[in-house]
Amino acid sequence: MIFELYRNRVNNYLNTLLTRQSALNEYMRYSVLAGGKRFRPILTYTTASLFDVELRQVDACAAAVELVHIYSLIHDDLPAMDDDDMRHNQPSSHKAFGEAQAILVGDGLQALAFEVLAGAKNIIPITRIKLLNLLASSAFDMADGQSIDLSVVSKNVDVDFLNKLHLKKTGALLGCSVKFGALLKPQIDKKDIDILSSFSEKIGLAYQIQDDVLDVLGSDQSLGKRQNSDLKKGKPTYPSLIGIEESKKAYKGLYGQGIEELSGLSVNATALIDLTNKIVRRDY
Repeated sequence: MIFELYRNRVNNYLNTLLTRQSALNEYMRYSVLAGGKRFRPILTYTTASLFDVELRQVDACAAAVELVHIYSLIHDDLPAMDDDDMRHNQPSSHKAFGEAQAILVGDGLQALAFEVLAGAKNIIPITRIKLLNLLASSAFDMADGQSIDLSVVSKNVDVDFLNKLHLKKTGALLGCSVKFGALLKPQIDKKDIDILSSFSEKIGLAYQIQDDVLDVLGSDQSLGKRQNSDLKKGKPTYPSLIGIEESKKAYKGLYGQGIEELSGLSVNATALIDLTNKIVRRDY
């Protein structure tokens, strides 16, 4: 399966990036190489493949977006934020190395993401600048979304508010992953970019709703973290607002709408449709 090839490719690339001789590097390796779905880099590789971009040009983008994602998880797990003690079926970074080191691990991973992307010599400079700008703005939106999320713990919000929150917290980096793959094609049509932006918004929101459902229905083992972790903290979730069945309908509908959007692309989107259908069926 091509998606497994992409997962292995980004895993190997991430491994080669984390070779510096330091304690911090070892702490970074602990979280980066612990596993994970690698959904974001796989999205980048898959989107780039639609436009016949060479894999070697995609590696830095795929790694950068995953490094930012992992840094965000490490910081989200901290006691000052979501206070989760498990991630990918192992103790969270702050449980393994202490809170101060976990903060530094996250800082180091974010810095490394920009270093990798800025140093990608096989991507032309003007494209690199566009990619760096997109990663920076997406990382800010993700942090802004997390800030909003923390501000509404144990408060009543409606679904519209939750949608806006998660379009930032979850959707921003997912959108970045998709657009990374497209921007690597210098002559990309603006219509294709617009379609992929709309697609990524829909699947980004669907992904979060699905996560909320799985948080209730999944097991600790399958999730790699504690079940019902959000509900126990008083965080507003889609199941708590509209129920499990309506939440299921909502995310399946959004995935379907996203797939429909892809019919307007100037290229054959079968690979991206197949990946989206695979995500719909996930159980973690």
